Amino acid sequence: MDKWLYRASIALVVLGLAVSIYMTIYKVLNADAMCLGSGDCSTVNASRYSEVNGIPVAVFGILGYMSILGVHFFENRNRFFKQNSALMIFGMALTGFIFTVWLVYVEVAILKAFCPFCVTSQTAMTIIFMIAVIRLIRQPQS
Repeated sequence: MDKWLYRASIALVVLGLAVSIYMTIYKVLNADAMCLGSGDCSTVNASRYSEVNGIPVAVFGILGYMSILGVHFFENRNRFFKQNSALMIFGMALTGFIFTVWLVYVEVAILKAFCPFCVTSQTAMTIIFMIAVIRLIRQPQS
C-alpha cells in the first residue's frame, strides 16, 4: 500500500467532509452570511438542485465522505478490509465522482453560478476518485 496515496486520500476525505458539514449547516440555517466570495453560494443553495427529495445535497456528501473514511479506518484492521478496501473505496469514489460531474454541470450550464465550497468538495472528490483508481491498479493480486 502506498502510504502517500493513503494519507492524501484521507486528507481529502476530511476536507470534503468538513466542507459538506459546513454546507449542510449553511443550507439548514439558510445563513447567507456563511456565503463567502461572489455570493454564488446563495444562488446554488437556493436552487431546486440543492436538495434531493428534501434532503440537502451536502448531506449526501457527509454520508459519502464518512463511508470512505470508515473504510480507510478499517483498511488495516482486519483481513476482509485489507483485501477489499481498494475496491470498496473505488466504488464509493466512482459514485461520488459521477454525482460530482452532475453537480458541476448544474453549476456551469444551468445555474451559471459557482459556489467556492461546492467547487472545493467537487475537486476533493475528483482527486479522491483519481487516487482510488491508482490504488486499485496498484493493489497486489492475491
